[in-house]
Amino acid sequence: MSTLRLGDIAPDFQAETTEGPIHFHEWLGDSWGVLFSHPSDFTPVCTTELGTVANYLPEFTKRNTKVIALSVDGLESHLEWIKDINETQNTTVNFPIIADEDKKIATLYDMLHPNASDKFTVRSVFVIGADKKIKLTLTYPASTGRNFDELLRVIDSLQLTANYSVATPANWKDGEDVVITPAVPDSDIPAKFPKGHTPIKPYLRMTPQPNK
Repeated sequence: MSTLRLGDIAPDFQAETTEGPIHFHEWLGDSWGVLFSHPSDFTPVCTTELGTVANYLPEFTKRNTKVIALSVDGLESHLEWIKDINETQNTTVNFPIIADEDKKIATLYDMLHPNASDKFTVRSVFVIGADKKIKLTLTYPASTGRNFDELLRVIDSLQLTANYSVATPANWKDGEDVVITPAVPDSDIPAKFPKGHTPIKPYLRMTPQPNK
């Protein structure tokens, strides 16, 4: 499997999960999705990550985004691990974890990096749009836990920029000013951006976030 790139259709698959069997594209439906992998069950960093996602689920739901995890361990192991996650992270895991013992899905999504580990998946993240296309990929080493505030920020940006002729500047957060894309001529700005804009350079024009 060649490396997946931005704009590629996220590969479809069928899998057993902690919430029953799924057909990935059908499960996504009209939602956005976050697919993220874990090196293995009963590992400390993963335990904190899955607990964090469970606590953040209302924020993902607010963004019409489903989350699903993957580990190359089996279903029974996942179900036992969830008990530990719920206990130690003071939460209830309320999203599916894929059992991928044969590593078919991990291989499909290029989650196995032999130079990092020939046994465990790296901490891959795929943000998938409602059109089933890959919008973002991130790969963390096994030793570094993910920042899920950043994932929510990226989803806010992706969903905003999909619908308006804007881009988001460095460190942007929902509600802050955005950049008008260079493709929009100055003459079209008043109609497209009635809240007004601030020209800083001919190529750098700021405007209040249009969907607020």
